[in-house]
Amino acid sequence: MVETPAGKHFETEKLYAAHQRHGSYEISDLHDLPEDLLAALSDGAIKQSHPTQWAFLDTETTGLAGGSGTYAFLIGVGWIAPEGFRVRQFFMRDYDEEASALHALNEILARFSVLITYNGRSYDQPLLETRFTMNRARTPFARMEHLDLLYGARRLFKLRLDNCRLVNLENQILGIERQGDVPGEMIPYLYFEYLRSRRAYRLAPVFHHNVLDIVSLACLTGVIPEAFRDPENLRARHGMDLIGLARWLRVSDRLEEALRMMRRAVDLGLPDQHLFRTLFEAGSMEKKLGLEHAALATFTDLTLSPNPFRAKAYEELAKHYEHRERNFTMALECVRAARRTEDSEALANRQQRLEKKSRVAPRLL
Repeated sequence: MVETPAGKHFETEKLYAAHQRHGSYEISDLHDLPEDLLAALSDGAIKQSHPTQWAFLDTETTGLAGGSGTYAFLIGVGWIAPEGFRVRQFFMRDYDEEASALHALNEILARFSVLITYNGRSYDQPLLETRFTMNRARTPFARMEHLDLLYGARRLFKLRLDNCRLVNLENQILGIERQGDVPGEMIPYLYFEYLRSRRAYRLAPVFHHNVLDIVSLACLTGVIPEAFRDPENLRARHGMDLIGLARWLRVSDRLEEALRMMRRAVDLGLPDQHLFRTLFEAGSMEKKLGLEHAALATFTDLTLSPNPFRAKAYEELAKHYEHRERNFTMALECVRAARRTEDSEALANRQQRLEKKSRVAPRLL
């Protein structure tokens, strides 16, 4: 039991020693993470920050929808320490202990400059800000940079994994299979049962669930941002993970890197539903980069077999032959092939224009 100027609440703390493993991840590796690890994934907002300045936060609440009537009855904060990884949990045994728990949370977050969560930008932080406001207390988050790891996880894994819930990433990436874990949707009911019965042992699985979430969040922070920090040297086993990175690089206007990443993804192997789209995107980037012969080969490959991008590939070939080679006959043949595959008004108009050009320039026939 901890007493603060705002009252009393309950705390517990757990240490994962440096020599321990969390699934496939070494706890000791957390201390050696580079200070610029979060720069790329945070779009430069967190350029340099030592890992010991990072606070990993997760909450367990009385409801999943949020709102002013939802309380964070259990708040866990983890941090990287010389002896390993520590998790401290702030628990309100009843509603009148909320102010004390928030006071203690504010004090511990004052040690750190970066907040790392999983879906915390849209859920945990707004919920806690509401609770601080309801208690007429100043929020600690305004001075902290916030990295929500969910967005990077979705970019990287959404094509390969059925969902990007933290427990699923924990299993697929870290190799952890939780035994006897309490489902997240049951947690509010367990707290309400505790308030009625005061049987605290029923909440032990909730405390354990919260600790696992925070330790997994820390270990995944050692994995996911590194892919964005140094994508060229990512040792990927799945082509679909590289596609997520490539599209992020393309949006960041790093087209050459994005193109190399897509080619690596194709070499690693992709299911058909992703392969053809990837090839079309690669051809489009080759075209934009001025790699005409490479783009021509890519689009030609896409026309050789039935696929959703076959008509678009024919259209790209038609544009090339019309505008780059002035070969209206070849362009016209490509448009006709595209229309046989997937007709559209734009293709009909292109065919009509090419037919006129062919009649004006008979020497090309």
